[in-house]
Amino acid sequence: MKEIITRFPPSPTGYLHVGGARTALFNWLYARHMKGRFVLRIEDTDAARSTKESVDAIFEALEWLGIDWDEGPYYQSERFDIYREYIQKLLDTGNAYYCTCTPEQVAAMRKAGMAAGGKAGYDGTCRDKGLSNSEGAVVRFKTPLTGTTVLDDVVKRNIVFNNEEIEDFVIQRSDATPTYHLAVVVDDITMNINTVIRGDDHVSNTPKQILLYRAIGHPLPVYGHVPMVLGNDRTRLSKRHGAMSVTAYRDMGYLPDAFLNYLVRLGWSFGNQEFFSKDELVEKFTLDNLGSSAGVFDTDKLLALNAEHIKKDSKSKIAGHLMPFLKARKIDAKQDEYLESVIGTLNKRSKTLIEMAESAEFYYQKDVIYDEKAARKNLTSSSLASLGMLADRIESIEKMDEQSLENAFMEVMEKTGLKLGKIAQPARVALTGKTVSPGIFEMIEVLGKEETVIKLQKAVEFIKK
Repeated sequence: MKEIITRFPPSPTGYLHVGGARTALFNWLYARHMKGRFVLRIEDTDAARSTKESVDAIFEALEWLGIDWDEGPYYQSERFDIYREYIQKLLDTGNAYYCTCTPEQVAAMRKAGMAAGGKAGYDGTCRDKGLSNSEGAVVRFKTPLTGTTVLDDVVKRNIVFNNEEIEDFVIQRSDATPTYHLAVVVDDITMNINTVIRGDDHVSNTPKQILLYRAIGHPLPVYGHVPMVLGNDRTRLSKRHGAMSVTAYRDMGYLPDAFLNYLVRLGWSFGNQEFFSKDELVEKFTLDNLGSSAGVFDTDKLLALNAEHIKKDSKSKIAGHLMPFLKARKIDAKQDEYLESVIGTLNKRSKTLIEMAESAEFYYQKDVIYDEKAARKNLTSSSLASLGMLADRIESIEKMDEQSLENAFMEVMEKTGLKLGKIAQPARVALTGKTVSPGIFEMIEVLGKEETVIKLQKAVEFIKK
C-alpha cells in the first residue's frame, strides 16, 4: 500500500478557527494512524488579505494543539513559476485557452443565461478562437461540453455533476496569477497528496478540480467531505455562537487534548466512546467512521470534557499548561513536585485552568487574605481554642499523612467537645481565606507542617485582635 499523504492548507487571512482546526486534526490523525505524512501549506495567493500575523497565529494555534507537520510550510506565493508551467501545459494540450472577454461582458453573459433559464456562466465566446496572450487576457479551462464528472467521496458517496453545467472557468487571471482551483490541484499533485479531507463547502469546487486532474493526467486523490460545524441553533458556526479562534479557547483555560477530543467528535465516532486521549485518537482514527451529519458545537459539552481531561491527565502535563495562568495571577510558582501536589488536590474540582489557578492561589500566599464574610462567621472567639490546639497538635506530628492529621483533629474534637465541621471549617478559612477548598487533610498535607502551623497561629492572632 502506498504511503498516505494528507495536507492542511489554511489561508492566512485571520486566526485559525474551529472548523479549520477540525480539518487539520482529521488530516493529521489519518496521516499519523496510517504512519504517513502530513503537509502544511499556506494558501497566500490573496496578497491583499494575507498577513504574516495570520500566518504566525495559525502556527501558534497548531503548536498549542500539538499538530505537527512532516513537510512545509509551503507558501503558494513562492510557487508561481510552477503554476505557470502547468498552465502552459494545459494550453499546449488544448485543455485551456486565452479569453479576452471583459468582466462586464462575462457579467452580461451570466445575466442572459439566467434569464433564459440556462447556464448562468461564461458562454464560451473565446473557446475556439485560438487567441494568443495579450494584455488583460485570462486563461480559461476548456470544460467538456457533454458527459458527467463523478465525485467518489468516502463520506458522501457518489455525487454526479453534469459537465454542461460547469462553465469554462478561469485558471489564470489577467495579472498572470493562478486561481484557487489551478493552484490547489498543482500543489496536491506536486506534493504527492493522495488523501483530501475537507469541509463539504468544497463539494461544489471538486468537479472543476477533478477535471483539472484528468487534463493533467494525474490520478485523483481520495476525497472525504465532512459536514460543517454548526452552532447550537444549527446554523453555520460563527462569532455570534461564541469564540471562533482556537487560541481563545486556550486563553479560557482549556487543555489542548480536551479541545482535540471535542473537535474530533464533531464528525467522527468510535462506538459510544466520548473520552479519548491523543494517543487513542491516533490509534483508532479511520476514514470509515467519518460521519455524514453536521456536528453541533456545544460549549457546555466542551467544558464537561475539559473537566474530565483535567481530572485524568497527568499532573506533570497539566502543570506545564497551568503555569501561564498562575503567572497571570502573579503567583510565584515553579513547575516542580510541589505544583504537581497542588494540582492533585484541585484536578477533581476544576473545570478550567483559570479555575484551577484561582483555587491554587492560597498555596503560594505567605499571608492569607480572609474573605470578610467567611472570617466573620468562622474566625470567632468560639474557634479560638480549637485552632490553637490544632496548631500545637500538628506541630508535634512526626510524619505528615492523612491518618496522622485525622488523629490530630480527633484529639481536638475530644478535648473541645466540638464536631469535626466546627473545627475543620475555621481551619479551612485560616489556611485559605475561604469556606471552599480541597479536602482539609489533603490540603494540609500539601501545605506542609510549618506553613500550616504558621497560618493557624496567624488566625489565632487575628481572632485575638
